[in-house]
Amino acid sequence: MRPSFCSLLLVALAVCAVFGVCDGEDKLKMNYYHKTCPSAETIVRDMTWSKVAANSVLPAKLLRLHFHDCFVRGCDASVLLDSTTNTTAEKDASPNRSLSGYNVIDDIKARLEEECPEIVSCADILTLAARDAVSYQFQRSMWQVLTGRKDGRTSLASDIYGNLPPPSADFQSLRQLFVSKGLNVMDLVALSGAHSIGMSRCGVIARRLNNFTGNGDTDPSLDSDYGDTLRRECGNPLNPSTSLDMDPDSSLSFDSHYFKIVSQNKGLFRSDAALVTDPQSAKMVEEMLQKDQLFFVRFAQSIKKMGAIGVLTGDEDEGEIRKHCRVVN
Repeated sequence: MRPSFCSLLLVALAVCAVFGVCDGEDKLKMNYYHKTCPSAETIVRDMTWSKVAANSVLPAKLLRLHFHDCFVRGCDASVLLDSTTNTTAEKDASPNRSLSGYNVIDDIKARLEEECPEIVSCADILTLAARDAVSYQFQRSMWQVLTGRKDGRTSLASDIYGNLPPPSADFQSLRQLFVSKGLNVMDLVALSGAHSIGMSRCGVIARRLNNFTGNGDTDPSLDSDYGDTLRRECGNPLNPSTSLDMDPDSSLSFDSHYFKIVSQNKGLFRSDAALVTDPQSAKMVEEMLQKDQLFFVRFAQSIKKMGAIGVLTGDEDEGEIRKHCRVVN
């Protein structure tokens, strides 16, 4: 029997009570550094915008880095830590090996350490930089970022599995995962809109394209013409390293066009296609398709919630301010 939404919500509330993953916004505040490092957010924005101006794919990279950080152990910059002799870090787990943008965070952190030593956390830098990278296109901040996060001291590759939504996920597993993080169906749909920018590779969709049920077939939820296009781009035999736009013709523009392709069964991943298999989420997809600005409003609300998952604040035993984002102090 499939779990009902109410039962999933009860699970989420229990997780919130035990682990505190849902009350993070109460621990954070606007302009947290206004006294201790007044120029912090300006430095992050100016450096991020300068780097995006020189590299148009950075918004997708930094946004993905932020997602992968928050969904594993909370938004504590654990994804930035390097592996050590004794532990394999999150960034070296298979689903994270394609992450990039670490050097951008390193450069911003180095500048902030010059300005305000040991004040601004790597977790806040990553959260702000993801917002600012996407915002460069609009030349204004697209959502509020609350600050005051501390950096975690632990990063384990083994924590990845079961905490990141795979591209092959169906709707029920996506909803269950999001609920476990204190997020709802609206957040699932809105945050999926991050796929309006960025790239993937043919290897990620190989099974969906050529062997969906193990019989050399294609996922029937994929538009047949689009499937033919993908097969031509990926080649025969399929080249797993060939790059693919996640939102064809709009992969560098953060907008609601993603919902148009999803409604046409042209989402690249099965997890994209899953959004129209549930009546509630399908209605939300249609709403954001019909009302362009609604996507920006809902995305802003949802990513603010996501940015508060499992945050570390307060006492030193709950986190630290790293001097270098790749290593603990």
